[in-house]
Amino acid sequence: MRNKISLSHIFIDCKDPQQLQEFYHGLTGLEKCIMYDSPGLIVNENLMILFLACDFDYIPPVWPEKAGRQQKQMHLDFAVEDLESAVAEAVRLGAVKAPDQYGGNLWVTLFDPEGHPFCLGVDE
Repeated sequence: MRNKISLSHIFIDCKDPQQLQEFYHGLTGLEKCIMYDSPGLIVNENLMILFLACDFDYIPPVWPEKAGRQQKQMHLDFAVEDLESAVAEAVRLGAVKAPDQYGGNLWVTLFDPEGHPFCLGVDE
């Protein structure tokens, strides 16, 4: 018999957990929380995203990946109704649009304030 397994927390290493919580709160409107002394967001009653201060020198990832450079540690995708306005809002909140784009009219890759790539995509 297999145990039921469900995802309960996603931890994102970062330099400034409070800043990243504020950015993703502004982007998504998800409710803020503190869990394990870390700022986070409640996705639903079973899932939280937590922003964890590194106990090492944080190095932002590069994207697309390059040999010998810090690789991405995570990648979040968000479905949106209006891609153009969602990208504009993300940039207003502190995101940077990635110079390399591969999604055509379906999704846009951006970097959050700490350099983690994430995508906004058309909700189909």
